[in-house]
Amino acid sequence: MEELDRSRAFARDVKRIVVKVGTAVVTGKGGRLALGRLGALCEQLAELNSDGFEVILVSSGAVGLGRQRLRYRQLVNSSFADLQKPQTELDGKACAGVGQSSLMAYYETMFDQLDVTAAQLLVNDSSFRDKDFRKQLNETVKSMLDLRVIPIFNENDAISTRRAPYQDSSGIFWDNDSLAALLALELKADLLILLSDVEGLYTGPPSDPNSKLIHTFVKEKHQDEITFGDKSRLGRGGMTAKVKAAVNAAYAGIPVIITSGYSAENIDKVLRGLRVGTLFHQDARLWAPITDSNARDMAVAARESSRKLQALSSEDRKKILLDIADALEANETRIKAENELDVAAAQEAGLEESMVARLVMTPGKISSLAASVRKLAEMEDPIGRVLKKTEVADGLVLEKTSSPLGVLLIVFESRPDALVQIASLAIRSGNGLLLKGGKEARRSNAILHKVITDAIPETVGGKLIGLVTSREEIPDLLKLMDVIDLVIPRGSNKLVTQIENTTEMRVLVHADGICHVYVDKSCDTDMAKRIVSDAKLDYPAACNAMETLLVHKDLEQNAVLNELIFALQSNGVTLYGGPRASAILNIPEARSFNHEYCAKACTVEVVEDVYGAIDHIHRHGSAHTDCIVTEDHEVAELFLRQVDSAAVFHNASTRFSDGFRFGLGAEVGVSTGRIHARGPVGVEGLLTTRWIMRGKGQVVDGDNGIVYTHQDIPIQA
Repeated sequence: MEELDRSRAFARDVKRIVVKVGTAVVTGKGGRLALGRLGALCEQLAELNSDGFEVILVSSGAVGLGRQRLRYRQLVNSSFADLQKPQTELDGKACAGVGQSSLMAYYETMFDQLDVTAAQLLVNDSSFRDKDFRKQLNETVKSMLDLRVIPIFNENDAISTRRAPYQDSSGIFWDNDSLAALLALELKADLLILLSDVEGLYTGPPSDPNSKLIHTFVKEKHQDEITFGDKSRLGRGGMTAKVKAAVNAAYAGIPVIITSGYSAENIDKVLRGLRVGTLFHQDARLWAPITDSNARDMAVAARESSRKLQALSSEDRKKILLDIADALEANETRIKAENELDVAAAQEAGLEESMVARLVMTPGKISSLAASVRKLAEMEDPIGRVLKKTEVADGLVLEKTSSPLGVLLIVFESRPDALVQIASLAIRSGNGLLLKGGKEARRSNAILHKVITDAIPETVGGKLIGLVTSREEIPDLLKLMDVIDLVIPRGSNKLVTQIENTTEMRVLVHADGICHVYVDKSCDTDMAKRIVSDAKLDYPAACNAMETLLVHKDLEQNAVLNELIFALQSNGVTLYGGPRASAILNIPEARSFNHEYCAKACTVEVVEDVYGAIDHIHRHGSAHTDCIVTEDHEVAELFLRQVDSAAVFHNASTRFSDGFRFGLGAEVGVSTGRIHARGPVGVEGLLTTRWIMRGKGQVVDGDNGIVYTHQDIPIQA
């Protein structure tokens, strides 16, 4: 099963790629060409070339290949007596000269078979000191790439004037790793891939069982922690050289991946944004935590803190929530300042208007959040409530009680206010919590997390709520079935599907929010216009906003349909029609009825009657929230009984489908599944049950001598 997409910023925009292949990948045992690996690499590069990518290859291997060939020549031409003498080390420049022609001959042969043209470009360190050379290099490479030619670079070691070509690092570049980084910058590449003989960068030598693969290199964290092993067995630099080159390129703006060249699919996986190898990026510190705690440590700490929380009295837990509400209002200026930075960055990045709208934390929204936390605090304590009491036998009493689930992992996108709602619900229900918000709300989430955890007393500990700052950690978290009890993804259908497909944990599902409003022929026209307008316009980006308007066919004749359409269009709503509505209203036909706009747009369709509306909802809805507007109570009851959605309304806007408006205090999300919670999920949805039995020394003993009564006992208020 594939791990979650890393959603790397470069994965969508890559066109020009520099691929560097190391000596250990090019050659096998004895210095001979690794024909299978090199052939698979050429096939990958040829596919990229045909797909429109601009591919530049930097290839090591000439010295190693030449050394192998010269040793063979030396052996063939030596007498037995000569072989008894100590063998002198072969001249590296001679090895380079002999090996380069063989290496290039193979590339040309292989690429010819794949109907691709390759070109050899040998460069020296000193050449890059000449600005005219650099200009000519750019022009030549551009011309080749325009003609779909793959340029193959190597250092011209055979005639290099470097004093010590294998050790000297005082020049512009000193090996093919640094050459690849230099070329990526000089030629304005979008991505640099360094192919090695290991999966990526490890915390220590890969042969050490205690070494761990580093998925994202954070300079501030890793530069002083890594222990390098020996250099490459065949090349001149090894991992030390690769890391130095990768850091230089990444912090100059070129994303870099170090990964294994032994896997034929790795380049494709990198371009699809999958978690392969080690990523170097100038923004890596924003994605990965600079702390030593790993995913398991965070989850275990959250569980331990949740047990301390459960041990508190109801009043003490209530006070924590009241303190959080006060802290939110007291820190309004700080929260707003950090949020404004997120909003500005989102606008600069060109994010959709609906996405930016979800980010904004206005003073009114902060006050509203504080009010919802206080309302939650005033609700009846949900922990330890006796739900059922039974006399099992004389003197043997069994109680079914409410209990926290344990540790929740919530992955949510865009909306920082969701962090406050989720955290307050977790505290009220006695659960530990791990939160992963969208990167576009990074600053807002960080300040809200700090404000909330600072308000939690030391007797419980701020680790009750962990903030996961890197998407890299999610795959590890999704494996921790022994310490995480429920995963709740809040966001796009893509996010939900990815998480469902990546874990065996219980996932509380909220997929799309394709909500319908059906206006029946017996509607009150003014009421219908108010409900339709509110359902679409009150907050178009919300999951409970109307996405499809269904209208009874008779309303076309009495002009009610036109009034509804005017009410929407006059408020800036873009309309798309089903086959019938698009013809009647002369509006563009919708590409799909299964589309969630999350914006000031919606689909309109005309249906025969309430049965047609119900059928449409069942075929195209997402089982979130659906509404009927009608004065015919028989039709209304039919709709309410038969529409199989988590929330079904009569004469009320779909925007009421919300935990706060339902009186749940807040919501951790909306569940469109049918197991466990359904609809807006508040405190009740974050609880499970425990059985408590009190006896007087009874034993089973094969059920001899015990009389089961199974009598319900009234629960005292």
